[in-house]
Amino acid sequence: MMSILFIVSVLVFIYLIYVLLRPEKF
Repeated sequence: MMSILFIVSVLVFIYLIYVLLRPEKF
């Protein structure tokens, strides 16, 4: 069960980095 939370947190973290690296709004 915890693995799912870990995967979700990692995906959110990667998404935030992607947004910070690309400030362009779609």
